[in-house]
Amino acid sequence: MRLDSPQINLIVRACMKASRSLIRDFGELENLQVSTKAPGDFVSSADKRTEKILIQELQKAHPEYGIITEESGIINKSNTTNRWIIDPIDGTINFLNGIPQFAISVAYEEKNEIRCGVIFNPVTNEMFCAEKGNGAYLNNSRIRVSRTNKISDALIVTGGPKQSSKIKNKIFSEYEKVSTNVSNVRKFGSAALDMAFVACGRFDGYWQRELNYWDIAAGIVIIKEAGGFVNFFEEDVKSPLKRNIIASNSNILDNLQDLIIKKDIE
Repeated sequence: MRLDSPQINLIVRACMKASRSLIRDFGELENLQVSTKAPGDFVSSADKRTEKILIQELQKAHPEYGIITEESGIINKSNTTNRWIIDPIDGTINFLNGIPQFAISVAYEEKNEIRCGVIFNPVTNEMFCAEKGNGAYLNNSRIRVSRTNKISDALIVTGGPKQSSKIKNKIFSEYEKVSTNVSNVRKFGSAALDMAFVACGRFDGYWQRELNYWDIAAGIVIIKEAGGFVNFFEEDVKSPLKRNIIASNSNILDNLQDLIIKKDIE
């Protein structure tokens, strides 16, 4: 990779260290202890162990920084200027079912802006990285979003709804509308990797409701630095860590947003 800020180097080192035990766990799923966190939402000992390693490594360098994590919540709440945003395993259900489509996702936020981020799939050894102003990379290669310019030719990725979702019908209706206007729609089970795949042109666009901030924080800067666009819609001010997101290249962004956001005229 050609990114060398202190923050990105620190995140990469933390991800590499945390990935070692994660790979071992993935190879020994039958021995993994799993507890139910909520209907359809599982948390494993691997989640907790990975998060612990990430936090320890990041705090060694900056113990004063705030941290937003999936499992531990918010650490150092008073520091909202400098924050790490951590998802130890994005795609936990894939992980627990032996599907190698999951990732460690870590972003650095400064003054409410994501400055850099890493999405790392330790099984495929694909590391997506970006820094604001310095481009986006997959391992050592610069990446760019696709050039697809017709929504009818676009391959789109999405996710959800969760089992606990109260707006399943709305999400299914959106899925039907999008799928009838694009080339095809995929559902891979990891929001972080979905965004990374948009950044490197494997998918042309992505949308999803009811995401957590840590699911997509790193993906935001990676897509933007790859030449793409990320928009949020119908935000709930009472849930600042929840997001509804649309991301794509500039050619199909408006068309994709029209399918999802604009209402049909009666």
